[in-house]
Amino acid sequence: MADLKSKSSEQKISEEKIYNPEVNKKESISETPKNHKIYYGDTSKVFPVGHSDYNDYVKNNEKKQELPGFDEQYNDIVDYILKITHRIWEEKGIGIIYDTYHNDVTMHLSSTTLVGIKDVVANTLQTLHSFPDRRLIGENVIWSEHDTNGFLSSHRVLSTATNLGDSPFGKATGKRVNFRTVIDCAIENNRIYEEWLVRDNLWLVKQLGFDVHEVAKNMAKATAIKTPALQTRYGLGEAMQGQFMPEKYMAKDDSVGEMMLQMHSHIYNYKMISDVKKYYMDNALVHYICDKRLFGHEEIQGMMISLLSSFPNAHYGVDRVTCNKRRGTNEYDVAVRWRLRGLHEGFGTFGAPSMKPVEFLGISHYKVVDNKIAEEWITYDGLDVLRQIYLETEDSYIREDK
Repeated sequence: MADLKSKSSEQKISEEKIYNPEVNKKESISETPKNHKIYYGDTSKVFPVGHSDYNDYVKNNEKKQELPGFDEQYNDIVDYILKITHRIWEEKGIGIIYDTYHNDVTMHLSSTTLVGIKDVVANTLQTLHSFPDRRLIGENVIWSEHDTNGFLSSHRVLSTATNLGDSPFGKATGKRVNFRTVIDCAIENNRIYEEWLVRDNLWLVKQLGFDVHEVAKNMAKATAIKTPALQTRYGLGEAMQGQFMPEKYMAKDDSVGEMMLQMHSHIYNYKMISDVKKYYMDNALVHYICDKRLFGHEEIQGMMISLLSSFPNAHYGVDRVTCNKRRGTNEYDVAVRWRLRGLHEGFGTFGAPSMKPVEFLGISHYKVVDNKIAEEWITYDGLDVLRQIYLETEDSYIREDK
C-alpha cells in the first residue's frame, strides 16, 4: 500500500524538490505519463499543422497513423479534425455531422452541457445563419491517444466572419468580426462522442457593437426561465478545503506535463503569482481574451491578479494536460483544460462583487521552449461569466431588499 503523506508534511517539502525549469531544462525529458491527467501524442505519427496554409495541408496524402474504425479518407487524427471542420463549416456540408458525431454526443460549454447530435446540427445552422461567411483557420491541433482505441484532440481556431443575420446577441449588424475558439474532442470509430468548447464571446459581442452587460442580462433572463424550481447547486468550489490550505501540487519528475500541472496549481490555486518568473520567459507573449496581448512578466502577472481578484477564494482545477513535442527540437505544444468554480466576491476583471456563484471552463494552449513558456493562448467565455453574475435564481447567495 502506498505511503500517504499528510497535507501538512506535503507542504513542508523543501524548495529544492519543487520543479525548477532553470535546473531541469537541460535534463532529458520523460514522455511516459505517470499522472492520469497528463497525456503525450507522438508527433511523428501525424502531419502537424505548423505554419501550413489549409490549401497546402490538404495536398498531403501520406498516411502514418493507424485510425481503427475511421474512414479511409483521413490520414491521421489531425487531418480528421481539420478536414471535417472545413467541410462542415466552410463547404456547408452540415450532414457530415451525422457521419462524424455520436448520436448521444455530450457537449460541455462554459458552464452548461448539451446532449445529443440534434443540438450540434441546430447550433451549426444557427451560427451559419448569423455568420454565413465564417472561416475557421486551424492554428493548432494538439492530440494524444485516449481510452482504448480513441483519440483526444485540442483544436485552436481563429474565425473571421460577417454578421449578416440575427444572432442570440441581437439584430444583424453587418460588421466584420474575428474571434478565437478552442475545442477539445474525444473521438473513437470516426465519431466525436464528447466535446469541450470555449469561445471568446465577450470579444465577439464587443466587435458587434452591443453593450456586453445588456447582452449578458438578457441571456441571464432567458436562462432563468429554464432554471428548475428545485435546488440547483450542491456545495461551493473553494481553493481551501475547510481549514486546510489549498493544494500545492509537486511535480513528480522533470517532464513538461508535470511542470504544467505544478505551474497551474502554484499560480492559480495557491496564488503564487511571483512564480510567473519561474515558468515564463522574460519576453513571453500571452494572447488573452478580448484580443489582449500581454508581454513580459509584469503584464502577465497583472492579468492573473485581476482575474483571480474577482474570484479570490475559488477553486481552480486542471482536467487534462496534452503534450506534443515538436520534431527535431526541445519545444512542446501543450493544451491544458481547466475549470474555475467559486463566488464572485471581489473587485477585478468582472467588476464589483456580486457574491454570485460562478463556474466556467477554460482551455489554454502553450508553446514551451526548454521547459519555459514562450507563448500562451488563454480562452474562456467571459460573456457567460457575466451571464452568471446577472443570473437570479432561487438559490442565490444574496438578494437585494425589495
